[in-house]
Order: sequence, then C-alpha cells, then structure tokens
Amino acid sequence: QVQLVESGGGLVQAGGSLRLSCAASGNIVKINDMGWYRQAPGKERELVASISSGGSPDYTDSVKGRFAISRDNAKNMVYLQMNSLKSEDTAVYYCNAAIQRWRMIGTVDYWGQGTQVTVSS
Repeated sequence: QVQLVESGGGLVQAGGSLRLSCAASGNIVKINDMGWYRQAPGKERELVASISSGGSPDYTDSVKGRFAISRDNAKNMVYLQMNSLKSEDTAVYYCNAAIQRWRMIGTVDYWGQGTQVTVSS
C-alpha cells in the first residue's frame, strides 16, 4: 500500500510564507512526476506546480515567482515553498505523485488527504 501525507499548512498573514511537505511511503519502486494541486471553495481543483523525476519544475501563472517546488528522491518527498502569499492562495493543497509499485506495470496517481492553507488579508 502507498500513501501520501502532507504537512505544513496553516494560517498566515498576507505577504508571509509557508512550506508544505509531502511524504510518500509504502512499497514504492519509483516515483515519476510529483505535483501540488489546490482547491478553493466553489472552485475546481487546479494544478499549482509539478516537478519531473529529474527535477524540472512547472508552475501555474498565478504563482510564478512566488512558489518553488522541489523534491528529494532519496526520501520520496516533495515540497512547496510558498512566499509572498495572497488571500487568493487560500485553499486546500493536495500532493500528487505518479508511483510505480512492486509487481505493477506502469504508474498510478496517488493523492494525499490535503492540508489547509489560509491567508488572511
């Protein structure tokens, strides 16, 4: 069994920073792409940032220059450093990873339970 667990969410004032962490555990052979999604009340879930197994990142336009995604392949972890936070960043943030498990062909997307980020104005 594979699971992803996020941490680091909380309440922060506008202009502040938070660092989200996501740990993957279980019978993992390898992890390909990893990413962070978010979902605000009344809106659809959107991709915030993604990072390839080789470390190449991509960001949605609204967070470019403010957020930074990184990963530690040896520890099966992915991070999201969030700076200059705005009220519109308020959402539940979800970790996502494409993981190959032992005795499985290819990869399957796994999701964390989510962590709440609230930015007060």
